[in-house]
Amino acid sequence: MPELPEVETTLRGISPWLKGAQIASIVVRQPSLRWPVTADIGERVAGQTIVDLSRRAKYLRLQLERGSMLVHLGMSGSVRIVASGDVWRKHDHIELQITSGRALRYHDPRRFGSWLWSAEEHWQLRNLGPEPLSDRFDGDHLYALAQRRKVAVKPFIMTNAVVVGVGNIYASEALFMSGIRPDRSAGRISLARYRQLADNIKVVLARAIEQGGTTLRDFVNSSGEPGYFQQQLLVYGRAGQPCVNCSGVLREQRLGQRSSVYCAACQR
Repeated sequence: MPELPEVETTLRGISPWLKGAQIASIVVRQPSLRWPVTADIGERVAGQTIVDLSRRAKYLRLQLERGSMLVHLGMSGSVRIVASGDVWRKHDHIELQITSGRALRYHDPRRFGSWLWSAEEHWQLRNLGPEPLSDRFDGDHLYALAQRRKVAVKPFIMTNAVVVGVGNIYASEALFMSGIRPDRSAGRISLARYRQLADNIKVVLARAIEQGGTTLRDFVNSSGEPGYFQQQLLVYGRAGQPCVNCSGVLREQRLGQRSSVYCAACQR
């Protein structure tokens, strides 16, 4: 699944092409995604200018003169800039055409993404926690929300109401960098360790964005290129391999139906 760095990379790739552009039309070939594509989306947006583009959690938001479009890439989705009239590939479902002759093409083999228009705030964005790279997110925030929580720390930091966009890959990496076992109870971690964890979440996400995201399964950025951060992963996907710190064998367990790889010697 595209994580926050992949979505941020995509945003940076498409923004120069779309910001300030006028929408000519939208072609919807497959409206049955995770949520049905807004039925009259073409009528709603045709002729409007794309005023701004932004990211909230793992959503792309295209702000228009009236209303906005919210795009989620789901499990296997991606968008890319193409020339209007380019041949459609299998699993290309939506094309946002702009008057310059370019278009934003949405590709999603599993169809678990979404493409919605709303005149007001999108309901999917309600009750979300702070952005992990913002000043609103820090160790004090994590510590305050963790009090008396028995849930394991890894699913805790992956909860969108706590902080958005910290997916399985980056949670595993940040916990390793902080020396915290993924199954340790969230309520039994000190403020000092949460401050270190928050700092490392910021570090690992920033590094992944710099490298264009993580190449996993179907992800490609807006230019059709994969990310490269996977080459730097310290624990994720490395069960049974030696720890980069102590050379001990990395272990794997299941937490919340997710694979969690850790070092028993380095993480406590």
